[in-house]
Amino acid sequence: MIFKSHEEPDKDLYPDDDGLPMADNTLQYEWIVTIKGNMDALFRHDPNVFVGGNLLWYAVEGEPTICTAPDALVVFGRPKGYRGSYMQWREDDIAPQIVFEILSPSNRDADMARKLEFYDHYGVEEYYLYDPEEVVLSGWQRVEGNLQAVSPMHGWTSPRLGIRFDMSGEELVIFGPDNEPFLPFVAVKEQQEQERLRADQAERRAREAEEQARLSQEQARLSQEQAQHAQEQAQHAQQRAEQLAARLRALGVDPDA
Repeated sequence: MIFKSHEEPDKDLYPDDDGLPMADNTLQYEWIVTIKGNMDALFRHDPNVFVGGNLLWYAVEGEPTICTAPDALVVFGRPKGYRGSYMQWREDDIAPQIVFEILSPSNRDADMARKLEFYDHYGVEEYYLYDPEEVVLSGWQRVEGNLQAVSPMHGWTSPRLGIRFDMSGEELVIFGPDNEPFLPFVAVKEQQEQERLRADQAERRAREAEEQARLSQEQARLSQEQAQHAQEQAQHAQQRAEQLAARLRALGVDPDA
């Protein structure tokens, strides 16, 4: 589905690209894609939840410098679809409720402080910041009008998303509302292949069981036919014996003597 607004934005005033790379290294990129992809999957059946990744968010009309690009964002109440950027005034003035940032070595403390200030000022409800190299997770939740730090983050469940953060291992693990972990794309493909293999094996076992049942039924049918044939032969022999005995009696011979 392609989201369309009533008029095209001024791309010179509100460019879609800030000139900065999406990620500085493969680890940061993998986490961004994993979070964005799993958010897409989590809300795939809800047409009014928009999920974006590395998307410029312009907060104020006519003020193109008031913008930032979260690594991932979730907006409840806005339709899915294509966007070159997220212009809040064109989205019923709904600010992204959830944002994620994945740290890289190039991120400076001052830059992250400005982002936190931006998210606090422009209405973000939950903000999560993860450093995959140091395995440090920080989170903020809007309480009484301001973003306040969440502590501890281990075991924290997002009120909006229903996802749970687990910091007990060597890296962050995010569990969905179904208690299944968020997986990177390659792990999802491996899981699909394993499930397909298990399905093929189950289908093969079912076919083998069906064939075995058919053979058993055929064997049972043959055994029944053999038993019936043996019974018919016994009856025929009995009839012949009785006929022979009758002829002997007719000749005056006792067949039992």
